[in-house]
Amino acid sequence: MSLLVVGLSHRSAPVSVLERASLSGDAQFKLLQDTVAAEPAAEAAVLATCNRIELYADVDKFHAGVAELSTLLAQHSGVGLEELTPYLYVHYEDRAVHHLFSVACGLDSMVVGEGQILGQLKDSLARAQELHTAGRLMNDLFQQGLRVGKRAHSETGIDRAGQSLVTFGLEQLAAGGDVQQWARGKKALVIGAGSMSSLAAATLARAGVAEVVVANRTLDRAERLAQILTEDGATDVSARAVPIESVPAELTRADVVISCTGATGLVLTAEQVAAAVEGRTGTPVALTESEDVIRPLPATSLGTEDGCPLDLSAVQQQPGFSVMGEAAVAGLDAATLEQHAAWVDNAGVDRRTAGRRGPEADTELITALARTAATVGRIPEHRTPEPVAGVVRPEPVLFLLDLAMPRDVDAAAHRLAGVRLVDIESLSEASADAPLATDVDQVRRIVSDEVAAFGAAQRAAHITPTVVALRTMAADVVANEIARLEGRLPGLDDRHRAEITQTVKRVVDKLLHAPTVRVKQLAAEPGGAGYADALRTLFDLDQEAVAAVSRAEDSTEKNAENRGPA
Repeated sequence: MSLLVVGLSHRSAPVSVLERASLSGDAQFKLLQDTVAAEPAAEAAVLATCNRIELYADVDKFHAGVAELSTLLAQHSGVGLEELTPYLYVHYEDRAVHHLFSVACGLDSMVVGEGQILGQLKDSLARAQELHTAGRLMNDLFQQGLRVGKRAHSETGIDRAGQSLVTFGLEQLAAGGDVQQWARGKKALVIGAGSMSSLAAATLARAGVAEVVVANRTLDRAERLAQILTEDGATDVSARAVPIESVPAELTRADVVISCTGATGLVLTAEQVAAAVEGRTGTPVALTESEDVIRPLPATSLGTEDGCPLDLSAVQQQPGFSVMGEAAVAGLDAATLEQHAAWVDNAGVDRRTAGRRGPEADTELITALARTAATVGRIPEHRTPEPVAGVVRPEPVLFLLDLAMPRDVDAAAHRLAGVRLVDIESLSEASADAPLATDVDQVRRIVSDEVAAFGAAQRAAHITPTVVALRTMAADVVANEIARLEGRLPGLDDRHRAEITQTVKRVVDKLLHAPTVRVKQLAAEPGGAGYADALRTLFDLDQEAVAAVSRAEDSTEKNAENRGPA
């Protein structure tokens, strides 16, 4: 069996696609159940956050696994497979392990170094354990991922490389100014009472806002959060709870609004936001000219750039590979994908320059435009509009931070005069230019070391049932020979019988010690999977005996998994 992950994130897909593909709690449960019910997958786990959706599975067939996992993601997300495919990425074996460990350390987060992903990983493992879709591999992988993430945060300064989405979002609202100075004395409205909303409320209280109003569909949860804020001795913030129906009225009083709910539709429309601003200023609110520039995403379909050696016969052997876009689900054989991954890793593709055209490409483009114009009678519109120059926006009187996926606040609020809206999309753009701390390199080294250690442990564990079966067979041989000796020498006293038995066992143990220790060492190295087969062949071990040991170990793992994630 091999580890496979198929997913999409803020790095591969626009927010609009992530928003539509987001999975509710029920959808995640059904996706897990359907994945393990599918033929290629033995166990599975889902990691679904505001900016990523990933399905992990232990599969016995690569192509069937990719096809099945991609189809299931499309079915349960509600986004058609053809539309979803260009934004998918696939990681396999060691590259899949590397990806999860990087995610756990915050290296793949929208805000590098944020620590909330550890709680989300823990929840993902707990969900898989609850549904019994997590076996030995998923448990080992996610438990190790949690340990790697904690190690990265404790041994390095990765926390200085980035902040939580809440803190980063507030910094964007403050437009680069001091957050505490900006927040001091403001009235805040927090919509939602989940973990992210609770973090937002606590962050606002520490920043110095005068009041926090918590609105939630379940009023008692809002009241509990307001009580916690009020009883926190570290702040003197005033906090109260209101039902969700009171949001329009509270919106008129609020200076800062943070929304993070699980709603499938909009919580705040542009009309509601405009009415709130008008209620504060007494003047009608108009839409400003759009300042948004539609930026085409970088190509995610590998294998289309010049120089891609997909037709080479020599394949560079690597422990796993990654691929994105159409090529991920186009049915390419594993050797071709692995070969292509090696080319990409060796700088075959520079994403920063891949989109630049040369004279030949420009000539082809002009010819294609001329052909299109002759056919349809006009030249197609340019996708990217020219930015409007000289647009002056009034100072904002209402600050909105939307941390929900799908979005809670209508994106049209971006264009309302007197409003500053920061959402997942704008956070993604802002974080792309954020400087990285030097600690990131240290975390990357930790991830690489941990991936190597995890692979060695998994390969060593793979041979353990064979070694146990070998020692069991040797013990049976000793027992049978002692029984034959007693039949031949019925007058043997107990002292001599025990001494002979111990002598024979010592001989067998010494003969087996060196080869079994060495075979475990060799099996832990890359390419060591074949040593288990060699051991079974050399000693003519019964395959069923090895399988019985594996089943016994799996049973022990299932009992241990009831203790929950670390």
